[in-house]
Amino acid sequence: MRMNPRKITVLALGLVLLLTAAACGGGRDGDDEASGTTTEVAADGDRLSGRIEADGSSTVGPFTTAAAERFAGIQPDVQVTVGISGTGGGFERFCRGETDISNASRPIDEEEVALCEEAGIEFTELQVAIDALTVVVNQENDWAECMTVDQLNAIWNPDSEIANWSEVPDADFPDVAMSLAGPGTDSGTFDYFTDEVNGEEGASRTDYTPSEDDNVIVQAVSGDRGGLGYFGFTYYEENEDTLKAVEIDGGDGCVAPSAEAARSGDYSPLARPLFIYVKNESLERPEVEDFVRFFLDRNDDIAAAALYIPPSEEQKAEALATFEAATGAR
Repeated sequence: MRMNPRKITVLALGLVLLLTAAACGGGRDGDDEASGTTTEVAADGDRLSGRIEADGSSTVGPFTTAAAERFAGIQPDVQVTVGISGTGGGFERFCRGETDISNASRPIDEEEVALCEEAGIEFTELQVAIDALTVVVNQENDWAECMTVDQLNAIWNPDSEIANWSEVPDADFPDVAMSLAGPGTDSGTFDYFTDEVNGEEGASRTDYTPSEDDNVIVQAVSGDRGGLGYFGFTYYEENEDTLKAVEIDGGDGCVAPSAEAARSGDYSPLARPLFIYVKNESLERPEVEDFVRFFLDRNDDIAAAALYIPPSEEQKAEALATFEAATGAR
C-alpha cells in the first residue's frame, strides 16, 4: 500500500507543517528518491527568498504541501508553511490578512467575501484539483452497494434518528446497528456534503464521530460492521483494502466514484472542485508569484504525487489565464 500524504500531514486540527530545505548546490536536475522532490536549483540571478503562509482545508493542504516540497528544490530559500485549520478556519485567517494562500475544498461564501472586503483583502480564486466525495462502509457490509441521495439525506439530516441499517427508507437492508463518522464542522468536506445531501450547508445530525483527520474516519468505519462515513476519493483509494465505496444514485442511476466520473460530471452531486485563494497583494511578491505559477505549471505532477484528480485541460487553461490576468503577466 502506498504511503498516504494525508497520514503524514493531517495530524490534528490546526497543525502547521513547516517545510524547509537546505541550500542545494550545483544546479543538478532530477528527483530525490527519498522525497520525490525536484532538485533543480534556480540560477543565482533567479534565486528568491521569503516566507509564504498557507492555511485552510485538510483536503487541499496535502496538495499545497506537495507543491511546496517540489518548489523547495528550485527555490530553497523560500519557506512555505502549510496549516490545516479547515476551509472555514483558513478563510477566517485569510480575511484577517494573516495568510498569503487559503486552501479551500469549496468556493468562498458571501459572508467570507464580506469579511475580506471589510479588511481590504482582494484575492484570486484558482481551481487546482477535483475531488469526489466518497461514501464508505465496512468491507463486511454486503448490502449497501448503491445508495440514493435521498437515503443519505434520511441518514444525515439534522432530524434523523436512524440508528439501524434496517431503518433506511426504500431499502431492504438488514438489522445491523449503524455507526456514523465524518468530517468536523470546520471542514470544507462537511460543508459540501451537507449542502449537496441535506440542502443546507452545515445542516447535519450531530451524533456521529467527527474529525478533521480522515484517518480517524477510516478507523471508525473499518472497525465496525455497521459503519458509514465519507471523505475524499483519493483517501478512499489509499484505504480500499479496508473499506468499500458505495455507488451513488444522483437521479440517473448508480455511479461509482472515480476520476473519470468526477471530471465528466457523471458522479453527481458529490464531485467537487478544489481551490487555492491567493491574496492579490501577496502576488506582488516574486516568491509568491513564482510559487503559484509553479503550482499551476506542474499541476499534473503535483496531483499525481499528492493523490488527487487533476483538472481537465480546459480547467487548467482557465486557471492559468486567471493567474496571468491577476499578475498582469509580469
